[in-house]
Amino acid sequence: MTERDTSAKIESADGGGRIARAWRWFWKPAHAIALGTLVTLGFISGIVFWGGFHWALEITNTESFCISCHEMKDNVFTEYRSTVHYANRSGVRASCPDCHVPKEWGHKIVRKIRASNEIYHHLLGSVSTKEKFNAKRLQLATNEWRRMKSSDSRECRNCHKFDYMDYTVQEPRASRIHQEALTSGKTCIDCHRGIAHTLPPNADDAYQKLVESMERDDSKLLADYLDTVLPKANAAPRK
Repeated sequence: MTERDTSAKIESADGGGRIARAWRWFWKPAHAIALGTLVTLGFISGIVFWGGFHWALEITNTESFCISCHEMKDNVFTEYRSTVHYANRSGVRASCPDCHVPKEWGHKIVRKIRASNEIYHHLLGSVSTKEKFNAKRLQLATNEWRRMKSSDSRECRNCHKFDYMDYTVQEPRASRIHQEALTSGKTCIDCHRGIAHTLPPNADDAYQKLVESMERDDSKLLADYLDTVLPKANAAPRK
């Protein structure tokens, strides 16, 4: 059926009314290209772009991509392979992106943008040797501790949640500590900092200082809010 036949059929059904006129206008050539063709091509292009973007995003969420640079493959990946997250009796593996990349779309995009800094340092050769990597290990670990502490160990909780634990089948010490952590508001990274990678020297002291620094920052933000925002809100005239 040609465009003219379709238009005639619509016009007949509509009694020559608005639908037929709208149909003819939609397919009316605009600068030698029909508007309908432009819309169709734009829709198809959008699908192709979105599919390509999503495909590329998922490629960067694979373990093979994470260890494609020797800084990761020769250092932290080697350590990770000797841990329970790599091989265990249940056969469930938590790979690099499971622990370091959020699953939620918004958080994932933010993480990807921040990870571009890693490409920059790869080009600079900041941790190109094992000696350089170990020299920066504490700083790198602190960055991850801060991220996980501020997100309530979000990636850990994709698999581990206090609410889902059966404390009766855990070892007595683990059961007691997990229940205490639940009631006191602690998060996974507070205790499990060396679960997948070798801890840097003075890790416990560094983590304690980090937590204290984050608490001071939170207190300052709250104080600034109470000192500035609330007085202005209370002073604003009511209509």
